Amino acid sequence: MGDIAVVGIDCAFPGAAGVRAYWDLLVGGRAGIGPVPGQRWEARDFPAVGDSGGFIDDADVFDSDFFSVTPREAAAMDPHQRLLLPCAWRALEDAGRAPGGLAGSGTGVFVGVMGGEWGRLTMSDLAQVTPLLGSGSSAGMAANRISYHFDFTGPSLAVDTACSSSLVAVHLAANSLLAGECDTALAGGVNIVLSPSLGLVYGQLGLAAADGRCKPFSAEADGIGRSDGVGLVVLRRLEDALADGDRVYAVLRGSAVNQDGRSNGMIAPNRWSQERVLNAAYKRAGVSPAEVAFVEAHGTGTVLGDAIECAALGSVHGVPRETPCAIGSVKGNLGHTEAAAGIAGFIKAALALHHRIVPASLYAERENSRLRLGERGLRLLKSPVRLPRGENIAGVSSFGMGGTNAHAVLASAPRSPRAVPARARADAGAAGVFTVSADTPEALCRNLAAQADALAALPKGGAAALCRSSNRVKTGLPHRFALTAHDTGELVDGLRRAVALRTPAPGELRAAADRPWGRPVVAFLFTGQGSEYPAMTAGLYRESPAYRRHFDAADEALAAHLGTSVREAVLGGEEWGGRPELVQPALFAVGYALARTLTELGVTPAAVLGHSLGEYAAAVTAGVLPLGEAAALVARRARLTAALPPGGGMITVSAGPETLAPALATEPEVVAAALNGPADTVLSGPLDALARIAKELTGLGIRTRELASPYAFHSARTAPVAAGLRTAPVDCAPAALPVASTRYGRMLRDEPMDAEYWAGQAEEPVLFDAALGALVRDIAPTHLVEIGPQPQLTRIAARAGSLGGAELLHPAPGPQGTGRDLAETVAALYRCGLDPDWEQLYAPEHRRPEPLVPYVFSSAQRYWDRPPASVGAPVERRTDDPPRRGETPRRGETPRHGETPRPEETPRPEEPPRPVVSRETESNGAGSGDPVLVAVVEAVTEVGGYPTERVVREARFHEDLGFDSVMIMQLKNRVEARLPRVGEVSVQQMLPALRSVGSLAEFLDGVIMARSA
Repeated sequence: MGDIAVVGIDCAFPGAAGVRAYWDLLVGGRAGIGPVPGQRWEARDFPAVGDSGGFIDDADVFDSDFFSVTPREAAAMDPHQRLLLPCAWRALEDAGRAPGGLAGSGTGVFVGVMGGEWGRLTMSDLAQVTPLLGSGSSAGMAANRISYHFDFTGPSLAVDTACSSSLVAVHLAANSLLAGECDTALAGGVNIVLSPSLGLVYGQLGLAAADGRCKPFSAEADGIGRSDGVGLVVLRRLEDALADGDRVYAVLRGSAVNQDGRSNGMIAPNRWSQERVLNAAYKRAGVSPAEVAFVEAHGTGTVLGDAIECAALGSVHGVPRETPCAIGSVKGNLGHTEAAAGIAGFIKAALALHHRIVPASLYAERENSRLRLGERGLRLLKSPVRLPRGENIAGVSSFGMGGTNAHAVLASAPRSPRAVPARARADAGAAGVFTVSADTPEALCRNLAAQADALAALPKGGAAALCRSSNRVKTGLPHRFALTAHDTGELVDGLRRAVALRTPAPGELRAAADRPWGRPVVAFLFTGQGSEYPAMTAGLYRESPAYRRHFDAADEALAAHLGTSVREAVLGGEEWGGRPELVQPALFAVGYALARTLTELGVTPAAVLGHSLGEYAAAVTAGVLPLGEAAALVARRARLTAALPPGGGMITVSAGPETLAPALATEPEVVAAALNGPADTVLSGPLDALARIAKELTGLGIRTRELASPYAFHSARTAPVAAGLRTAPVDCAPAALPVASTRYGRMLRDEPMDAEYWAGQAEEPVLFDAALGALVRDIAPTHLVEIGPQPQLTRIAARAGSLGGAELLHPAPGPQGTGRDLAETVAALYRCGLDPDWEQLYAPEHRRPEPLVPYVFSSAQRYWDRPPASVGAPVERRTDDPPRRGETPRRGETPRHGETPRPEETPRPEEPPRPVVSRETESNGAGSGDPVLVAVVEAVTEVGGYPTERVVREARFHEDLGFDSVMIMQLKNRVEARLPRVGEVSVQQMLPALRSVGSLAEFLDGVIMARSA
């Protein structure tokens, strides 16, 4: 069997809500057993079952809005299904996967689930049966529900082999991975004790523990205590996991499943079958029983079951070995989680190998001497055992009541081939972007707080690897937060500031978060000559591998024509600004490298604009010129410029061409070289003429400023440059994206950017203001990103009022610029809807997985325990619901069939209820006075179970309200009943109008008007 990596885990067991809590429970030697919650049944009514067991806290909580499940459907869903959805989400996050990023993939889902208590509770009254109850009560839907909501297209099956269900699910998932049916698989199981019925069966068979506690292999063992549990692991082929740099908890080396067949009883354990399944698993894993350090046994704590299992374990593991094989069973901590029992043991073993500690088995102090463990080469763990370094092997057993047995063989994860340095050393000085996303503003605040608390507990150190992990996992939801940080201290402070901003008004989005409805529209503005300075972008070159790679590529292309490298001139610190043979190629290299770095990060420009020299890098970005062709042109332009005679210069003037016309008429050698704004003009010409015109303009109250340019660019004095470019061989292609030409002052049409273009561009004025105006009109950018060593063009545009509401971003904002500024540019675009390719932001040593707190779902919605009738309010209970008039809530009271359950006596302090979409005014929905809209809203509330105030005009049926095709059909029938004048309308006719509640109301209003005409 090929090796399978366990790369993600999530679980909830009695007394342990989450993986960390589960491990703490195990190593702390604690049990999660407690009294039967009144939600389930009145324990005093069933004394034969006992009054204790293992029960998950808040098993009725389900964030239905997050999963786009209507309240009515959520109330009809089996709690098993409700628990699995958030568990699957958190497990994938733990695996370093953004769940939304796997949508449409062939990910497989394998879930162990047994019994059908929910169906028996909800479907017995045939008058109350609904389609939602049909899907909600089907055990087979347990896996399918995950596949549907996550949009997974791989194998999806529920497995019921009784108590071995979840380990069999793991076995099937591993086989599916090895067969190539899927590349990632979720596997595990779930069990919720909804009624005392199976407990009564255990009691009648003499298998029930009087105190509701399993005591495996103990002299005190007296039977089974039933328990809740849910657990899922994320599995991948080991070679794939290692290639992607996944964290690996443990490796599944092999597994086997068999059946007792016709043995000593349908529900009696069989020693020989257990021996066979162990041996088959070890053979498939390629290990000897003597190599197995410990076995997580089935260990139910029944007298017969423990005796038979120990005999089988001893027969297999009692081979000559240096130390006895350690055994234990998690059922002492949890009770018997039935369909989730196998995954509970599997996760325990994986964590033990990961931490190199095998927890003690509870109740081992008084070992059952009749089991003769020592004689059989076994030892019951009475205290935790530290595993040696290197590979350790573990076995996990799970046996079903009907005779289906499973055994899995786990091994330690292989050590990474490259040494991972300590976070504090590896990430020192490196900036990253920490991202958090959520489905609502309130959820964003909740998750920011959770991340801040968890990160505050970490040792101080660099934040880059943590940021990279957050980018892989925490980015896919609509409400977004992004924070640039160097270290964990800065990260925690920033997260807590964000929480403080949102806490006073949780419904308001502030600062760094927004709900984007589309991607940002980005335009690149390429800076020209005059923006250079010593050591420009040196900090970015040092900190960004991507920028360094692209700058070096440009430098190499230029060196082929210059005969020298510009790298040292750029990164060095010496003054070199007066040498165009270096300045122009260096600025081109900076512009090219910045643009390529951003596009590699996923920032694809919708249009480009280059100012003078900046047009060369813009042309490369637009696909007009290949890098080598552009480098040759820039090198030629630089040499031609350096050969110009001295005596020229440039000044900037705070006036427009019309104002300057009289002065320019007196100095014919001075021309307007750049029209940057209505009152922002650059003049070019001989130095003496510029001095005279500057004096004249100053006398008129017009500000002038001399530019540090030794040449009169874009004037007749640059005619030799134009002539030299006109004869250059240029192989240009049509632009692949819109280009705002500063030569023509408009968007480029079909004109080629050939030698003639570059010749004219060198001696004609730069029409920046007109070109930017055309870009803003035609493209409507949301963001203008300046591509150059410092911001110049965006300042010019801001002064001129030419931005069109676009936000300005500067990935290289000047001499103090570093990789942090590049990161902040990407962060700003992410907040507004961009989905970057984050990986390129980080150096290879930072591309390692770091665990983050899983998503914190809302606990405001509770569904227990019986579904609603086909008409009427659904059983959705929020923690702040008051009792109905005349009711006195009694803690632990079980509702009668069809009755709305009552709130707990003491509500928990949870967040307030929230609307599905942002609530506008009453006129937006049921209180609008529009009879058609009112009828639609009422029909939606009937079908979906929403309160009317939550169904507003903008609510989208699928995304916001969770309607599927069955609900749409029900909605159609309700609408026709409420609006007789509509008559009969087919679903096909309605489909185009099903964008939102408002669009459906408008469509129906049109139907009424048409039929009334």
